[in-house]
Parts: sequence; C-alpha cells; structure tokens
Amino acid sequence: MVSASPSRFQMVLLTLLVLFSPLAIDIYLPALPMIATTFHVEHELAKLTITGFLFAMGLGQLFAGPLADKYGRRTVALVGITIYAVSAFLCWQAESIEWMLMGRLMQGLGACATSVAAFACVRDLFGPEKSGKMISYLNGAICFIPALAPILGSWLTQHYSWRANFSFMVVFAVVCGTLLWFSMKETNPNQSQTPTFQVSRYWDVVKNPSFLFHAGLCMLSMGVILAYVTSAPLVLMQRLGLSMDQFTFWFGVNAAINIIACLTAPKVMDKLGTHRSIIAGIFLLGIAGTVMVVLSTEQTAWRFMLPIFISSLGFAWILGAAAGKALAPFGDKAGTAAALLGLFQMSGSGLVVALVQSLEMTPYWLIAIQMWLVVPALLVLFSDVGRKWHQWVLEP
Repeated sequence: MVSASPSRFQMVLLTLLVLFSPLAIDIYLPALPMIATTFHVEHELAKLTITGFLFAMGLGQLFAGPLADKYGRRTVALVGITIYAVSAFLCWQAESIEWMLMGRLMQGLGACATSVAAFACVRDLFGPEKSGKMISYLNGAICFIPALAPILGSWLTQHYSWRANFSFMVVFAVVCGTLLWFSMKETNPNQSQTPTFQVSRYWDVVKNPSFLFHAGLCMLSMGVILAYVTSAPLVLMQRLGLSMDQFTFWFGVNAAINIIACLTAPKVMDKLGTHRSIIAGIFLLGIAGTVMVVLSTEQTAWRFMLPIFISSLGFAWILGAAAGKALAPFGDKAGTAAALLGLFQMSGSGLVVALVQSLEMTPYWLIAIQMWLVVPALLVLFSDVGRKWHQWVLEP
C-alpha cells in the first residue's frame, strides 16, 4: 500500500519513532566517565552500555520485523515504546554495572521495535522509489538528537546526576507513546497471514544480492559513526582534557553538519542519482580516514574532529541511498527487510567495530580503518552488476 500524499503529521509520528534509538545513546554520552566512576569500573566496561544496546537493537529486529508484518506497524511500535520506558526505569535505579547492562539490553529491544515500525511505514507510505529520499529526511531529523541530547544530558548530569538522563527517557517514552496511541494509524492493513517466524521470509530477503550489498554498505557506514561515538569521550575528555561542556560543543558541531548533510542528501540523490551519491560518499570516507591518520600526530580537538566532519557528509550520502535500495525490492516483506537491514546496521556494525577495536592501535587509527573498510565496495559499484542495480525501476 503506497499512500498518494502522506501527511506531514504522519512524518512527525515516524520521526518520533526513529528518535528513540539516538536519544538512548547520545543523551548520556557526557556522563560515561561518571558512570564508570559510580560503578567502579573501567571506561571500556562503561562503553558496553552503548555497544550492548546496539547489539540487542540489531538482534531484536529479527523478531520485530516479522511481527510488524503480521500484527501491524502500530502494535509493534507501541509494545516497543513500553519496553523502552520500563528498561529506562531499570537503568535509572541500577545499583551495579550488571543491572545497568541488563537494562540497556532490554532498552535496545524496545528501540528496535520502534525503528522497524518507522522504516516499514516509510516503505508502506512512499513505495520503493521514494523511500531512500524519505529515509534521508528521517536521518536528518535523527541527527538533531546528537546536536541537542548531549547538551541536555550534560545539564542534567551536572545539576542532578547521570541517572536523570534515564528518567528523561522514561518521560519521553510515556509522552510519545500516548501521542502515538491516539494518533498513529496502521499503514499496512493487509498483514501477513503466514507463520510469524517463517525462515523463508528471511531467506527471500537475504538471498537478494542487491539487499546484501547495500545493507553491507549501511553496516560499514554505521560502523564509522559507532567507532566515533564510543571513542570520542575517551579521546576528547580523558586524553585531551576537554570539559563536559567543551565535549558537548564539538559533538554538537558534528551533529549540525550531520543535519545539513542528511537534509540535503535527497537533493544530492536527485542531482547525481543513487549510484553516484554512494560513490561520492565512499570517496569522502576514504579521504576522511587518510586525514585522520595524517593529523593524528597533533593532539588537538579540531584535528580529531575534522576527519569526523568529512565522514559525516559521506555517511549521509551513503546511508539514505543504500538503505532505500536495500528495501526497494520488498513490498509485503518490508517489515522483515527493514529488520534485517537494522540487524546489519546495529549488530553487524557493532561486531565490526568490536573486531577492529580489538587491535592494539590508537583510537585515531582504529577510526581510520573503520572508514577505509567501505572503500572496496567501489569495485562492485563500478562493475556492470553494480550499475544495473541502480537502473532498475521496481514495482511497489
């Protein structure tokens, strides 16, 4: 079902759904060192509250996707919001890092449901051709969270404690859940009648080479962002000695660049096409990795952030186009496809980053390697098969 003219209010509701995940990550980033101190653990263990959240979010989508196809996007979204609120409350009152990690795993499961519902709705409402542009607009909205959430999180942490960040998440979930309960309509009234977790549904998606390639691009691009997010507090606050407010400033500048890049990405796709947009984005990530290594000898904030700024442009140009192409071949399986795409982006990127960070290298080199991993994809994009994928016009 493709709506002729989805309303702006529908887009507002979808935007709220995709905000749950970045909010759960970015709002408490300035408080990570304080969390490590509270629970008397190393910074590396505190970082697991991020990677654990992302892993659960990715893995949970394997279940959320088919459930969204069978029971509807609205039902899955509301259940996810409920889980999110309960788990945020558990994190707020956690007395040990183990309880904190458990709450974060649960929160990842809740966030995955809202994410799957949102992107499946995009496919329902806009069809295969316009989905990539709409995903770019949603990504632009998502990028407001990294700009604003750390500022709010820094204020909450300094005036109350790091726990106040999680109480804010509870309030956010309750307010959004109430709004969606009364206002969100089901976008896929013809739910699947097949068994919920039929292996063939996953296989029909995974066996599609275009999906695998473009989902892989999303995974490696997301890995760059994850590598930066998990390393930035260590590099900027502990190694370079920046204050919480200074860290928030640099994080906000990068988020502002992300917003501009994501909101202009649809215009870039209109002008260059999805094929050239992805190629340009990959070149930018390759350049950013090189700049990161070249400037790594100078330990200053702007030298660390400059390649991050460049990579933010590349990330935006890749993600919208690649995500749209990954979902394009699927109509009635849009929920399952969105779930598998989320698995690649979250759990896949988390695994890749964990493997890269296991190397005995500085954060500068680790982030650069993460940026370079996407470059070999150019060989596929310049091949006849890669070009053909971006010439197909697929039916809804």
